[in-house]
Amino acid sequence: MNPSAHAAASTARPRQPLRAAVIGSPIGHSKSPALHRAAYRLLGFECSYEAIEVTPEDLQSFVDQVRTADDWRGLSVTMPHKAAMVDLVDLVSGHAATLGVLNTVTVDGAGGDRILTGHNTDVAGIVGALRHGGVREPPQAAVILGGGGTAAASLAALQELGASRASVFVRSPVRAAPLEALGRSLGLDVAICGWTVAVGGLQHADVAISTLPPHGADSLAQELSSAPGGPTGVPPVLLDVAYDPWPSPLADVWQARGGAIVPGLEMLIYQAVEQVRLFSGGAFTDDLPVLKVMCDAVGAPPR
Repeated sequence: MNPSAHAAASTARPRQPLRAAVIGSPIGHSKSPALHRAAYRLLGFECSYEAIEVTPEDLQSFVDQVRTADDWRGLSVTMPHKAAMVDLVDLVSGHAATLGVLNTVTVDGAGGDRILTGHNTDVAGIVGALRHGGVREPPQAAVILGGGGTAAASLAALQELGASRASVFVRSPVRAAPLEALGRSLGLDVAICGWTVAVGGLQHADVAISTLPPHGADSLAQELSSAPGGPTGVPPVLLDVAYDPWPSPLADVWQARGGAIVPGLEMLIYQAVEQVRLFSGGAFTDDLPVLKVMCDAVGAPPR
C-alpha cells in the first residue's frame, strides 16, 4: 500500500450503523423491538431498534435530536404522538396525508439536508389483520369503537376492504365529528353514535374494530354478555387493537357469542412489515419470510 493510500485508509471513518426506534408513552410494553430486530436479522439490514419513552413535552426536542444525528433511519410512532408528529415532519405521504395521523417516520438525507417523511402503515396493518381473521367480503355493517387516530386508520382500512358505511361509537360525539368529513373524503357514509347505544351496534355488526386502550371496553363487554341474540350466519369478526391482556374481556364475550376474534398483535405484525420495508429501502419483495420470523419472535401463530 502506498503512503497516501495508507493515510486515507487510516483516516477513513467506519460505516456508522443505522438506528431506528419506537417512541411513545408509555412504551415499556411494546413488542415492536422484537418484531423489527427479527426482520433485520433475516434481511441482513444493519440497523438497531429500541423502545424509547418520549412524553408529549419532550417530543419536539427528541425530533430535533433525530434531525441532528447522522445515524437515524426511522421511527415507529405510537400513542400519544400519532397526530402531533404530523406537524413535526417535512412531508406526509399516502394515508398519513389523508388521515392527518401517522405511525411511521423515515429519515433520509444527511447533514442539514435531512428529510423526515410521515407514513401511516396502520391501515395496512388493520387490513392484513382482518383478512387474516377471515374477512373475505366487503363489510356491510362495520362498527368502530373509539374516535382517535386508530379509528381514522380503521375507516381507511374498511374502505380498502370494500365497505361503504361504518358506525363509530364514542363517548364524545362532538370530538369525533371530524371522522364524518374523513369518511366523505374516503367515500364512506360514517355515522357518529353515542356510547350508550354501542351494544346495539355490536349486536348487528359483521366487522367490529375496537381502537380503545386495554380495558377501555370492559364495561361494554359486560353489557354485551347479557344482550340477546348472536350470529346466525357467517361469524362476525372483532379486531381488538389492544393485545395485552389477551383475550380481552370484549374478545372473550365476542367469541362466546359465536364470533371470530383477532388480537391487536396481528395488526402490529402486519403494519411492522410495511415499516421494515420503508426503513430497509425495500430490501425484500416477499412478505412471507418476514412475517414468519416476526410471528416466531412474538409467539404468534404461523402464517
